[in-house]
Amino acid sequence: MTTINGEVAPGFEPVREAFAANFTQHGDIGAAVCVYWHGRPVVDLWGGVADPETGRPWTRETLQLVYSATKGATATAAHILVERGMLDLDAPVAKYWPEFAANGKADIPVRWLLSHRAGLVALDEPLPLPQALAWDPMAAALAAQRPLWAPGTAHGYHGRTWGWLVGEVIRRVSGRSPGRFFADEIAGPLGLDFYIGLPTSERDRVSRMVYRRPAVDLTTVPAEAVPEELREQVAAWRDPNSFSNRAYAVTDPAAIDFDSPEVQAAELPSSNGIGTAQALARMYAALIGEVDGVRLLAPETLTSATEEQASGKDQVLVFPSRFGVGYMLPTDDNPMTGPKAFGHTGRGGSLAFADPEHGIAFGYVMNHIISGSGDPRADALAEAVRMSLE
Repeated sequence: MTTINGEVAPGFEPVREAFAANFTQHGDIGAAVCVYWHGRPVVDLWGGVADPETGRPWTRETLQLVYSATKGATATAAHILVERGMLDLDAPVAKYWPEFAANGKADIPVRWLLSHRAGLVALDEPLPLPQALAWDPMAAALAAQRPLWAPGTAHGYHGRTWGWLVGEVIRRVSGRSPGRFFADEIAGPLGLDFYIGLPTSERDRVSRMVYRRPAVDLTTVPAEAVPEELREQVAAWRDPNSFSNRAYAVTDPAAIDFDSPEVQAAELPSSNGIGTAQALARMYAALIGEVDGVRLLAPETLTSATEEQASGKDQVLVFPSRFGVGYMLPTDDNPMTGPKAFGHTGRGGSLAFADPEHGIAFGYVMNHIISGSGDPRADALAEAVRMSLE
């Protein structure tokens, strides 16, 4: 049986029970969860194995790559620039990044980049991975890329390109790379153990990921055997030219080894943030209130940042999604802890969010990356938080 370490405040015991059940019933190998309530930590738990190959245990200091949960950190950096008057969400991207105006993109506002409405989910010609990791070649390729749908008319999850698009705007406006800006303006003031671009000195603290494919690969079964509600999505997965596939094939090779030192050291503001559950929960707590004297955004900035910008069928995910200005908003599949919540999921199970209505900030990270839909782990923890508030 996995030993659960850490602390839980009175009243939040259901979260410990759900966390333990994730190991015994839902496949967790190494994981951590943290919850802040009105600016103070009430849950800080960890357990399991950080590296199954060596048996290295998961400790409070273990770092985890969180895939697209990184987008919440990057969006926060952008909104700090908005609050300071340095970035106008409704100004054309080309105001800050002149090269971006190419190929009919002169009028695309910054807001559409953040809310997945720009139609730039893929490249006509994927870039060699070393060029993508070097940043400038990918920024140049996206500046030259034609939109794949009329910008503003639909939304689709810019799974990989979002980080370079929003990150380049941050770089042009602030004069700092997005990872450097995050370190200086967010991680530093709050003491967050979270990095976009991992320093070599922290490499040995990072867990090793374990990947599990679904028990049934729906792309290999006859079309008539696919449940009707999934047929459109599965058809998109089977089509190499669909947005669903092209959005994750912007590099050559398309598959990226996120355990590699080169990938972890690069800045991929959409998908390679590395840190702790405690850091994510603390960041979101400082978005909705003050944490040890630090508040990241004023209430009116936060209201603007979390106002719905896109909802309904997603051109990439091929199921309904909802976005504010960079943050995911609650859906039936990801209810978080209430209708006012905002945050971001990450591939395979990670989740971080804040719920200003209930004063909750939440972070969950894990190294068992489970493909497919229906992963119950983060949902069970969020439900346990809801139970604790009743």
